[in-house]
Amino acid sequence: MSAVQQKEQGFFSRMMASSSYKKYILPGLISQSVIIAGGYGTGRELVEYFVNYGSLGGIMGMVLVTITLWSLVFAVSYEFARTFKVYDYRSFFKELLGPGWVLYEACYIVLLLIVLGVVGATSGSIFMQSFGLPPLVGAGLFLTGVATLTFFGSRVIEVAMSWWSYLLYAVFLVFLLVGLSQVGGQISANLASGEIKEGWAMGGFKYAFYNLGTFPAILFALNYIESRKEAVISGIMTAIITILPGLFLYLVIMGFYPGILDVELPAYTILGQIAPWLLPVYMVVLFGTMIETGAGFIHAVNERINSWMVDRKGKGLTRANRGVLGGIMALIGLGVASFGLIGLIAKGYGTISWGFFILHGVALFTIGLYKIYRKNSAQSQIIS
Repeated sequence: MSAVQQKEQGFFSRMMASSSYKKYILPGLISQSVIIAGGYGTGRELVEYFVNYGSLGGIMGMVLVTITLWSLVFAVSYEFARTFKVYDYRSFFKELLGPGWVLYEACYIVLLLIVLGVVGATSGSIFMQSFGLPPLVGAGLFLTGVATLTFFGSRVIEVAMSWWSYLLYAVFLVFLLVGLSQVGGQISANLASGEIKEGWAMGGFKYAFYNLGTFPAILFALNYIESRKEAVISGIMTAIITILPGLFLYLVIMGFYPGILDVELPAYTILGQIAPWLLPVYMVVLFGTMIETGAGFIHAVNERINSWMVDRKGKGLTRANRGVLGGIMALIGLGVASFGLIGLIAKGYGTISWGFFILHGVALFTIGLYKIYRKNSAQSQIIS
């Protein structure tokens, strides 16, 4: 290894080990890694919840609604987790909802199956369309990758999601630059048209809240946050880090609007036209992200089960337990993939968003804020 490579490796190692990185950047990278596969990796999700509402309507839904809601909910959620020291979703929502936390778990399990179905279907499509291999090959590699990450647990998942996010950001940035060079004129023309269709705010709302179902996958990384200020800044940073690659892709999609509206895998179709050389790289990165998304969701369930086992039996899950559970849940998700990608995204995500709005959003800004206030007041009295 050269001196320059050693220096660069040392820089990144120090950065990832730094307190500021873990507080302000790491939660956002984990969020982006988990959300992307079910949130905008194929481009179909952006079409469904933003592009369908016009060139300007989609931007308004993304920036004015989704980013604002994410910033608020992440910030308060991080403060709630810090205040009550709850870093798995069982503990978090038991503290927030009391006995009603089981309703959240039901929504989360449904979302888990939908997301695993989406990433499972996409994994098969990637290998079939990119390499001419049977979808079963993609499904098998997806299962293996998810089981492996869940086997090794929090630390390996944390590192894998961080490093893969840098690679993914680089690929999306190249995607944007190529798009601007190839169809920049059409992108500008569509954005300049200022088209706004009715329902843009609801599209941004649904997108924001169904993706908040990924919050449990971030919880394990929040124990580095030590103050309210850090929780708020980290929450806002999470919203920005998470949405940026989606915004890059949205802009490129505008170069093919409105003809792209009925395409099942818009990102694949666009790359095939403007940058075939980038397509294999994008698909490999996207496939790795599918594995991360599946592992992130399943790891949250493993942490919930582990918390229950520690409470009841005094010992948690072994690595083997985690890997086996990860493989089983991924396999079930692949069965859900048979319902079709467009149907899962349009109907499944849109419906489940209401559950997360009520059980996470509304509960957090009523019960959650009250409990934070009461806890802080009690601590102030003790100190005085």
